Amino acid sequence: MSILYDEAQQAIANECRRVLDARTDKARLIGLLEETGQFDEAFWKTAVEQGWTALALPEAHGGLGLGLIELGLVAQAAGVLTAGAPFLTTNYGAQQLLLASQDQAARDRWLPALSSGDAIGTVAFAEGSTILPSAPETYLADGRLSGVKHGVPAGLKADFAVVWASHAGKPALALVELAGISRQAIRSFDNGRLYADLTFMGAPATVLFEGEAARAAALQALAHMAVVTAHEQTGGAEALMFIARDYANERKAFGQPIGAFQSVKHRIAELYGLVEIARANCIHAAACAGTSEFTRAAAAARLSATEAYDTAARDTVQIHGGAGVTWESGLHLHMRRARSLAIEQGNMLFWEDLLAGELTGEPA
Repeated sequence: MSILYDEAQQAIANECRRVLDARTDKARLIGLLEETGQFDEAFWKTAVEQGWTALALPEAHGGLGLGLIELGLVAQAAGVLTAGAPFLTTNYGAQQLLLASQDQAARDRWLPALSSGDAIGTVAFAEGSTILPSAPETYLADGRLSGVKHGVPAGLKADFAVVWASHAGKPALALVELAGISRQAIRSFDNGRLYADLTFMGAPATVLFEGEAARAAALQALAHMAVVTAHEQTGGAEALMFIARDYANERKAFGQPIGAFQSVKHRIAELYGLVEIARANCIHAAACAGTSEFTRAAAAARLSATEAYDTAARDTVQIHGGAGVTWESGLHLHMRRARSLAIEQGNMLFWEDLLAGELTGEPA
């Protein structure tokens, strides 16, 4: 299987970078860090105008009929600039669950709206540090959902959520509209992710999946979202690698560029290796969508991209020395985004267990 982009895909990547380079303002993104409940509206307007919201949806539902590879390229371009809203990822997860369900009415209502950017969806699975609890405390009874989901990405702005809940003693995935639902904004490390606590008090909900089918659908949605996130992480890691390289060639100590010192040059070389491994895993995972290898490939992409972005964020700040921790440098945009993305869709332990289970044939 090729781990290279074809000409059309490279054109999409280049156009995404060109558009976002022209429309992204670092000062605006830094300002958003201090504002709870706000997001990069210019980025989302651009995403809708460019058709990125429709990219990976089938044409029958108003989409462009492309796939995860192309959506990943958009996410990678967004990651380079820490551009600003989680909706491409959360919408994609919601889309996958709707497409896999048998609820024609829900598909007809929400998929065209997601495609056009008129609606925003999210998924609310986690409770505590567990992304898919075996016995979720949120529960569904008589068609109504009750309970609390903490720290839901895009929760402040989403129009609906697909929620992991208990139903008749079994796990289930329920679709619930969020109009009128109590949302408590969370002041977080990365406010642009719009994290919120969602409190359901007898909210009308529709069951999309139940029992083992619910768990299988949830894992597939998480895997699809994780691949999008991994692309975003890879884009951020690559951007930091180039920032570190350029600074190391300009900053001088003891009469020579600091990049001449082994402790610096070796770090940047190691970052190159991490970025390329993450990129290859991302391309492979996106190309495996719809195959039996997908979950395994998604876990590998998620793990390698998280390591690359975390390492790049840390090392780039250290290479910059005191300049790296100044507010104006903007490196903290990547540091904050790296830490936020590392725990969305499950932490490293979850993906390590899942990958080990895929490799050994034993469920995690």
